[in-house]
Amino acid sequence: MDASAGSPKTHHAASFWLAVPVIILIVQVLAEHFMGRIWICSCGYVKLFEPGVNTPGNSQHLADWYTPSHIIHGFLFYGLGWLVLRGGSFAQRLTLATLIESAWELLENSPLIIDRYRSTTMAVGYEGDSILNSGMDTVFMMLGFLFAARVPIWLTIAIAVGFELLTGFLIRDNLTLNVLMLVWPVDAIKAWQAAL
Repeated sequence: MDASAGSPKTHHAASFWLAVPVIILIVQVLAEHFMGRIWICSCGYVKLFEPGVNTPGNSQHLADWYTPSHIIHGFLFYGLGWLVLRGGSFAQRLTLATLIESAWELLENSPLIIDRYRSTTMAVGYEGDSILNSGMDTVFMMLGFLFAARVPIWLTIAIAVGFELLTGFLIRDNLTLNVLMLVWPVDAIKAWQAAL
């Protein structure tokens, strides 16, 4: 056993790396505020779950049909952390995951990506996320990461596939379709999604 495992220096390093994801989330929230994003839905209230997809409340509340996509981000980033930070601690891997998710949230709420979503995906009236929703997207990614760290890989994969099939069936959109339509739009898929 390593004699330094319980040393104050090791404890401080672990505490630091556990605090960094929270700091990244705070920076994300503040950056979105300075970008002019609204804190909560312009409707003036907060819902636990927004069931509508092409509604003004989508991407404005605590959770919506895109929440499973962010949980899957956590699954994927856990795998990425395992690949690129094999010698790193759990907290360092979570920090990497949070940094990637927060960077995506900032990019996703930039005019460039908002306009891209409007022109190439089913999100015709998309205005971007509220700060609350965007922050919760990052929290859900963290929860997905923590889940993937504690269960067998087959269960993580089964849940990811289940989420993709469920949201694909219910709202004709999911992480796979969202990425495809953002990067390489397919007119037939856009027409199918619009027919919902």
